[in-house]
Amino acid sequence: MSYQLISVQRDTGNPRIVLVTLRRATVKNAINKAMVTELHSAFDNLRDDADIGCVVLTGDGDDFAAGADIAELRARGAQESLAAINSALFAKIETFPVPVIAAIKGYALGGGCELSLACDIRVGGTSAQMGQPEVNLGIIPAAGGTQRLPRIVGLGRAKELVLTGMIIGATEAHRIGLLNRVVPDEQLMEEALKLAGTICKKGPFAIRMAKQALNQSARTGMDNGLAFESTAQALLFESEDKKQRMTDFLERKKK
Repeated sequence: MSYQLISVQRDTGNPRIVLVTLRRATVKNAINKAMVTELHSAFDNLRDDADIGCVVLTGDGDDFAAGADIAELRARGAQESLAAINSALFAKIETFPVPVIAAIKGYALGGGCELSLACDIRVGGTSAQMGQPEVNLGIIPAAGGTQRLPRIVGLGRAKELVLTGMIIGATEAHRIGLLNRVVPDEQLMEEALKLAGTICKKGPFAIRMAKQALNQSARTGMDNGLAFESTAQALLFESEDKKQRMTDFLERKKK
């Protein structure tokens, strides 16, 4: 499909990787309603494509996403807040069947940071600046920020970030676990695509089940999580991919 504010393309080196790029570089890729609509469409269209093994989400220009469009936010009232405009999109990305990797340089603030939190893995360039500065504008991170951030960095660090509105650099973001890894900006996409390629080599059904099981760990108690894990494993034990991969492993071991 043709989009105005994002682009969606297969990686030329590995067609199982899809690159989704935010394209509002003139406003630091600020997320507005039109971009949200296009991202919904893109992830809906990609969801049922069995050939996709991983998605890399990034921003055009020097920034990932500097936040939600403030002009739009200022005009929103209670009803639009309750409509969860951004939150619904981020939940869709979090539950997308295959892993989504955020490749972050420059600003990932407010809604941009929340977008990255919905991704499974965050790779940052050294220029990355991350934070939830919403309290400076008289609001809170309400597109999942108060829920996902504590699960990723811990409650104490999440409170410090949200309550002070501070912005942290790539080194600190990596230290507290907000970024999985940090590389020079010029190596960012190479690193993200390399990581995506590693994931794509693994059992595709196993990757999908592993992502669901891991997401369950943040959403349910231990007993329910273990029950889901066992059910997922039972399904995998009956898959042809599991049988073939284990057969290949044993054959290689004989050599």
